[in-house]
Amino acid sequence: MGNTAKQKKPYTYQEYQQDLVDERMEIIDGTVYDMSPSPSVKHQKVVLAFGNIMYGFFKGKECTPFIAPMDVVLDDINVVEPDVFVVCDRSKITEANIKGAPDLIIEVLSPSTSLKDRREKKWLYRQHGVREYIIVSPMDETADRFFLKPDGSYGESDIFGWHESFASRIFPDLIFDLRIIFEKEAEEVVAEPPPPEWIAEKLKQSGVL
Repeated sequence: MGNTAKQKKPYTYQEYQQDLVDERMEIIDGTVYDMSPSPSVKHQKVVLAFGNIMYGFFKGKECTPFIAPMDVVLDDINVVEPDVFVVCDRSKITEANIKGAPDLIIEVLSPSTSLKDRREKKWLYRQHGVREYIIVSPMDETADRFFLKPDGSYGESDIFGWHESFASRIFPDLIFDLRIIFEKEAEEVVAEPPPPEWIAEKLKQSGVL
């Protein structure tokens, strides 16, 4: 996903549909952003890990989780494709897209999207009332959790490292264990290699082995 604007003039979702554009894109405040290059393997594995957690948690519940690609139409000049998100108002779910703000959005950063996700999208999600916004960095192996306050601001984020787990603010029973998401469990304990054969033999002779 690149964050380079393709054109200056306001661009609408209707124009996007009429143009029959082959490439994926997002529209933020009327500006078009390419969704290229494709994400890395690590990025996609993290997205899938969050998606699996969400699928299991929300199965049989009122709210519905989604993963990209899926257009979220916030208004005529703001259309995004969040990596992972949850919608609780079923009236927002149509056959073609999501019309309105999700309740929870998770964006997994790539080097080319980091600034857009932390700046433009954070501003956009706050403006449209996304209740919780989580930014995940596979590069730093961290997560930033923002929660919409009564005054309409996100305020300071709660920051979590790869060795921690945390809960969603709006779904307190929804737990994210970053050790599992970042596949760190196997790295926590490193087995000591066996000694060379000649050392092992001397240790046996001395009764140590």
